[in-house]
Amino acid sequence: MILSLISQTIIIILLLTFSFGPAFFALINTGIKHGYKTGSLLAIGVVASDLLLCLIIIFLVDLGATNLIHDEKNQRFMGILAGVILIVFGSFYFKRPVKKTDDAIEVKTPSAGVMLLKGFFLNSLNPAVWLLWLGNVTAVSKSLNYSIVNMLLYFGITLGIVLLVELGKVSAAGKLKQLLTDKIMHNINILTGVMLVGFGLLLVYNHYF
Repeated sequence: MILSLISQTIIIILLLTFSFGPAFFALINTGIKHGYKTGSLLAIGVVASDLLLCLIIIFLVDLGATNLIHDEKNQRFMGILAGVILIVFGSFYFKRPVKKTDDAIEVKTPSAGVMLLKGFFLNSLNPAVWLLWLGNVTAVSKSLNYSIVNMLLYFGITLGIVLLVELGKVSAAGKLKQLLTDKIMHNINILTGVMLVGFGLLLVYNHYF
């Protein structure tokens, strides 16, 4: 049982931290562009979203109401809404960089609240994350004898580790900042924007058609 839980924990951490979804690219981009402090706020928002989704899924599993997530109409609405929001988020990354002059340029850093909410919604509005958490809770619940207390404790510890890994990614991205030129930074912004808009268009297409 212990070995099974350990292997499941490793899988969950890898899936949550290295799934190349919109939150992943936004996190790396923020770490590079604004540094560790701002990037860490985005990471906290993402993990807070994971925590809320985990609690919701545990509650639904306990009630036997997971069919709400599998419902085709719910998935379609959530997918289209998430796609539109991702397209809007992604469009902001296409802004032209400010040309340097002899005067010092003050780079505006997003507020803490904005970054927390951005991380939270980027993660929460991804339908794949909901299905991922449904799979995680379902896979682990049997090993934990379907005990809500045990599941809360287990996923609390797991998400604590996930947060540490996310902060490590932000730290690594932040250290790359000094090695990158303005042109490379602009290209990274464009790539991030393309990925977010691409994810959004794919969600809208898949759920609408």
